[in-house]
Amino acid sequence: MQIFIEDVIVKKRIRKEMGDLEALAESMNRVGQLAPIVLTEKNVLLSGGRRLEAAKRLGWRTINAIVTKLPEGVSALEIEIEENKQRRDFSPEESAAAMKKLYRQQHPGFFRRLWNCIVRFFRRLFKL
Repeated sequence: MQIFIEDVIVKKRIRKEMGDLEALAESMNRVGQLAPIVLTEKNVLLSGGRRLEAAKRLGWRTINAIVTKLPEGVSALEIEIEENKQRRDFSPEESAAAMKKLYRQQHPGFFRRLWNCIVRFFRRLFKL
């Protein structure tokens, strides 16, 4: 669901250093918001502080959010801690493989481009 950014309540958070928000904002501007922020029923931010800040920098008025009820016996602080510690970045090898694959997709070889042209031709011909 879309929530007005101005309606999100951000209480005191553990994370003080937001890191490279410019890169996140550029990513969100280019491909959109891939994961929603998480709010309580009273619009208090549980997770997604960096996404929220990047959206503000982009001038967005609304942001995609999930509104949830805190599980019995679980605090907002526990949710914030879990969300941040359960993340895992790509290893250097995984990152290199991903960039190589992306480069090949963005710069296809001669035979791939030829094949794509043939496929487009027949799709237009048969209106697929």
